[in-house]
Amino acid sequence: MTSVASILSPVPGRIADTLRGVADAVRGVGMALRHRFDLLRGEAPPDAHTPPLRFFAAEFAELFAPAFRLFKAPLPIERAEHPRVIILLPGFAANPQSMKRMARELERAGHTVKRWGLGSNYGPTPENFELLAQRVSSVRQRYGQDVVLIGWSLGGIFAREVAKMEPDCIAKVITMGTPFSHTPYSNNMWRIYQAIVGHHVEEPPVKANVAEKPPVETVAFWSPRDGAISRRSACGLPDERDRAVALRCSHMGFCYSSEAILALAEELKR
Repeated sequence: MTSVASILSPVPGRIADTLRGVADAVRGVGMALRHRFDLLRGEAPPDAHTPPLRFFAAEFAELFAPAFRLFKAPLPIERAEHPRVIILLPGFAANPQSMKRMARELERAGHTVKRWGLGSNYGPTPENFELLAQRVSSVRQRYGQDVVLIGWSLGGIFAREVAKMEPDCIAKVITMGTPFSHTPYSNNMWRIYQAIVGHHVEEPPVKANVAEKPPVETVAFWSPRDGAISRRSACGLPDERDRAVALRCSHMGFCYSSEAILALAEELKR
């Protein structure tokens, strides 16, 4: 028969192992938090160009605007003579819901609008680049038509890079407030981005020359009132895109403002 002593004797060792495991986990969390805090404290190089802080502060007032704009009257958008197949790519920490008004209005014009299929956008990885490339190829095959990629902010980086991977599937890339030019510090978001994704903006987990123009028609929407991304970064140089289109919206406004949606409708006619 098993004695009480033989049952109880291993317990202190098990408790010690458990306590050591908890201590290791706490140390790991502490190191991770210190690393993220260090990423918040970096310094931008002297050549970085950032939007005025008054515009950046105004972006926070825009956070609640999309919910109200969903209930506004439809825009005066004409039916497209040549409807396009479109994939919308959301910005950093955003999901397809943030571009719902844009999708609805473009569909009213007769376009077919598809989600990108990756949920919320928390930065590029080789895996989600490949998944998006497969998504583009699948949509192209399903509809028998080259796809237009419309990328807001960080979503535009995905659009440009996937267009380099699948150029035969893509008709056009349109970026909106996308930081593809100048330096990765030419914006007011790089510290927040680093702290969330856990790596420096100069050390992304993918190998990409984001300033290099994709081998398809590439149009850059930018705004002098963008509080997040520098106009130098979002507009780009002539050899980094085919055309640049200036709007007057905020950074948040790119994904739902009437101005941006109407400008897209016009661009899709070209």
